[in-house]
Amino acid sequence: MILVTGGAGFIGSAYVWQLNQKGRRDIAVCDRFESGDKWRNLRDLRYADFFEPDDLDAWMQRHGKGLESIIHLGACSATTENDMDFLWRNNVEFSKRLWAHAVRRGASFFYASSAATYGAGERGYVDDEKEVPALRPLNKYGYSKQCFDLWVLDQAKAPRRWGGLKFFNVFGPNEYHKGGQASVVLHHFREHKASGKVHLFQSHRAGIADGEQKRDFVYVKDAVRMLDFLRTSRAPSGLYNIATGQARTFLDLARALYKALGVEPAIEFIPTPEAIRDKYQYFTEGAMGKLRAAGYQEGAMTLEAAVEDYVKQHLLKDNPYLGG
Repeated sequence: MILVTGGAGFIGSAYVWQLNQKGRRDIAVCDRFESGDKWRNLRDLRYADFFEPDDLDAWMQRHGKGLESIIHLGACSATTENDMDFLWRNNVEFSKRLWAHAVRRGASFFYASSAATYGAGERGYVDDEKEVPALRPLNKYGYSKQCFDLWVLDQAKAPRRWGGLKFFNVFGPNEYHKGGQASVVLHHFREHKASGKVHLFQSHRAGIADGEQKRDFVYVKDAVRMLDFLRTSRAPSGLYNIATGQARTFLDLARALYKALGVEPAIEFIPTPEAIRDKYQYFTEGAMGKLRAAGYQEGAMTLEAAVEDYVKQHLLKDNPYLGG
């Protein structure tokens, strides 16, 4: 049995899909459906059990024997969340409980860290455990992820294999329920459908033109393949970037969207909101040498190919979900 927390969410349901692609159905999903459309992420997928986070200990008592892996993707992923107590309960304390269960059950443990732990990137974006104490996240979400990374690295007892996955800017199918936290690709697609144009933030930094801010955009299908490689391979335990290793501009992304749609670009620039301007990252790029050295050789889709797949195989379809 493989336990996937956050399995009804964006990356979590994409990982359930990845497991289904490999013929796995012995999957337990830990999540909350709530009142939105998150349930649709699982409608076309197959899994053996579903339970809410409050029932974790009871579920473990009944079903924990023989547990193969815990894939912990369930947490507060809102980078704008301002309640640090809420973040601590969800992103730190609940993660500690799952770690303890993995140790007790002899299961492997892989969890979602975040590229937000790198802060403004003053020390680069290298997934080196020795660098973790020196990192300075820019927001409370990043700090909560940093705190759990630090706690993990300080543990004398660890699961038989573990990995902290520093996801960069993930986009793709099954993110439709995320509202303001959805990817720029989905926001631009919806903007174009509503008004025929998309908006990009102006640059507020000398030497960087409007739209030339860069991110490491990684397609969710690539992200879950990387995750599954780490789960199934003999890669050393540790922290790993989940990225492409190539930063691309927001203009590149917008142009890729318009090319996939087959229409001429219509792009307008707007000021970056004051509330996030001092926390805004102008460049992220995940170093991928560690994952490649561990044996992962598939690489990642180009931004253009990934956006085209997202648009043509999902966003323009009647059923845009994975497995549909």
